[in-house]
Amino acid sequence: MANKTNALRMLDKQKISYRIKEYKVDEEDLSGVHLIEQLGLKANEVYKTLVLIGDKKEYLVACIPVDKEIDLKKLAKLSHHKKVEMIHQKDLLSITGYIRGGCSPIGMKKLFPTYIQENILDLKEVYVSAGKRGLQVILSPQDLIHTVKGQIGDMN
Repeated sequence: MANKTNALRMLDKQKISYRIKEYKVDEEDLSGVHLIEQLGLKANEVYKTLVLIGDKKEYLVACIPVDKEIDLKKLAKLSHHKKVEMIHQKDLLSITGYIRGGCSPIGMKKLFPTYIQENILDLKEVYVSAGKRGLQVILSPQDLIHTVKGQIGDMN
């Protein structure tokens, strides 16, 4: 692949083994659910990346299964904030370097505190955005956790 994303460059730099998988982007549904059907995956194998801000004005990242909703109260407790909320979509690129539908937890402009839904530990491999729409990176949950210095917890 000629144009590697920041996420893939970071994995290469850390010598982490991964595969990539392309899929057709549905501009009407950037939730990621459509890629499950396209790639023949189970929803719990694909994790989406959410970017939030806590009451301490600190950005944080949450990775949860693509078909789940985040419980903001559980994430606030896990991250030691009184409350957290999603950032405005218009701010995503300037904060992370990624666009909506292509936001990877790996290779953001800064390494933000990252929280990963605990069910990831049940998987042999996990799919997350590779840093652009239409491209997923597949790696072991342990490698993802290590790369983003992730903390495991329940946010669903």
